[in-house]
Amino acid sequence: MIMNSKVKETAIPANSKIAEDVPGAYFYDCYQTPFPHEDLSAMQIYMDTFAKTPDWVNALMGIRNRVVTLFGLKNVGRMKNMDKSKPPETYQVGDKAGIFSLVYKSDEEVILCDSDKHLDVKVSVSKQNRDGQAFIALSTVVHVHNNLGRAYMFFVGPAHKVIAPAVLARA
Repeated sequence: MIMNSKVKETAIPANSKIAEDVPGAYFYDCYQTPFPHEDLSAMQIYMDTFAKTPDWVNALMGIRNRVVTLFGLKNVGRMKNMDKSKPPETYQVGDKAGIFSLVYKSDEEVILCDSDKHLDVKVSVSKQNRDGQAFIALSTVVHVHNNLGRAYMFFVGPAHKVIAPAVLARA
């Protein structure tokens, strides 16, 4: 596994919609990478990036899915399972996009969510500019509802710190 040295952990951008979900979160993080995005929508960037999820991440998702079903959590599938026949501009709030459902969409940011009785996970891909530098930010915010959600995040939180940058490095 090769990490892109340009992917850096950072604060969730204050101007992003997902920043509203940080208060009270059990877990949150954000990674950014330089990315010239003038002609691409946030939805296009999300779809292109997650469709190229590293195989080892999808293998971990397969293991995750087998284990969590034993504890009543759902099998969410694999991150790279994107509908390549559906154009990004046709997605609407409520549509499934890979393992997540779209809950917010603008040209600058998309927020996707997966929820169950144990936790709510939101993922944002946002186009950002700072000091003349274009980049994209991949933010994750998790709210847990019970002890099973906390136990799940005990294992997933540390793994996420490796997985999220690896996915973003494919942008």
